[in-house]
Amino acid sequence: MIGRYALAPMADLFTDEARYATWLEVEILAAEAQAKLGVVPPEAAAAIRERAGFDVAAIEERELVTEHDVAAFVDIVQERVGAPEGTWVHHGLTSSDVVDTALSVTLVRACDLLLEAIDALEVAIATKAREHTSTAMVGRTHGIHAEPTTFGAKLALWALQVRRDRTRIERARDGIAVGKLSGAVGTFSNVAPEVEAYVCEHLGLRPVPATQVIARDRHAEVLYSCASLGAAVETFALEIRHLQRTEVGEVEEPFRVGKQKGSSAMPHKRNPVKCEQLCGLARVLRAHVVAGLEDVALWHERDISHSSVERIVLPDAFQLAYYVAVKFRAIVEGMVVHPERMIENLDASHGLVYSQPVLLALVEAGMTRDDAYRVVQRNATRTWEERRRFVDVLREDDEVTKTLDANRLSACFDLDHALANAGRAVDALDEASATR
Repeated sequence: MIGRYALAPMADLFTDEARYATWLEVEILAAEAQAKLGVVPPEAAAAIRERAGFDVAAIEERELVTEHDVAAFVDIVQERVGAPEGTWVHHGLTSSDVVDTALSVTLVRACDLLLEAIDALEVAIATKAREHTSTAMVGRTHGIHAEPTTFGAKLALWALQVRRDRTRIERARDGIAVGKLSGAVGTFSNVAPEVEAYVCEHLGLRPVPATQVIARDRHAEVLYSCASLGAAVETFALEIRHLQRTEVGEVEEPFRVGKQKGSSAMPHKRNPVKCEQLCGLARVLRAHVVAGLEDVALWHERDISHSSVERIVLPDAFQLAYYVAVKFRAIVEGMVVHPERMIENLDASHGLVYSQPVLLALVEAGMTRDDAYRVVQRNATRTWEERRRFVDVLREDDEVTKTLDANRLSACFDLDHALANAGRAVDALDEASATR
């Protein structure tokens, strides 16, 4: 991942130093477990725990010779421990025992960091939702005015979606919190099952049956959970982009006046660049899911076609997912909402957003639904053409006035009535919070 989108502490989990440190912990625990079984001399296990270490540069230099990163790592660790105790490092293990188990540890830690970021994002969105529970605005379908809604309802649905993504990541975390130290084809031919149990217990993992590698459907699920979060953030960011358009002007992402520059050429510009950035990064996250699914099918008990892919997509996916969660939280916390402009836009369609209440009132008064629909549609068309208030146009239609009295017609245009139940989305958010 390029530094532009890498945030600590997530990025710190995927450094070479962190990777080798986790490998080393697996090796140390494996030696200790085998010492308990009488396979490795106890003094050797103690020496490995005390003296084992590595140098990233030394491993990279050795790999130029071995052309095998785990073999290079083991060579350097053995040298650090020294003879004869160092010869017991990696005893009975195969590379994937170390690499896959350590990768699971890293991915569990990454999931935990991502869950923390999601929790903070949900709090930010839910806080804004409650703040704008009664902030009326026009709801749009297909980009066209539909019926009144509230900004709070919109935000509450965002928060609920984030919560669903949290559940997905929790499930993926559980799926990847597994380890294996069962040897070359997973049959424990040169290492006892007790070693796997000991190492996994100390690393907070569950032992699972495996071939030489842990099945990659688990990793694909992790990648999907990251991409799902990205898709959610893209959904929200795209909405802000639409609402920030000059013709709409209802919501703006944060802008630091006097410091930030929206354009190199046009000083007046306040572009939704942060939201656009997050929409773009969501595309990358989605692409990683395809790579993860491609990694599921391997030859026989293993090959390494997945290895090169995972070195890219797993660190990148977690860092991007973490980045979009953290950055979108900042957008939510700092976004500027214009309730007055929302009302202006709600009124800009001349009251046509109340066409359904008029339709229903005509039906309830005895008109067939098809006849009522055509009457309302005819007057709606005239409203657009003449740029007049919908209610005034309806009052000039004999079919309407002979069916509805003035009070019943006026009642169809009651904003409070239209939004009487709009707060249920926020209520649902509060109810969900109470059950967690």
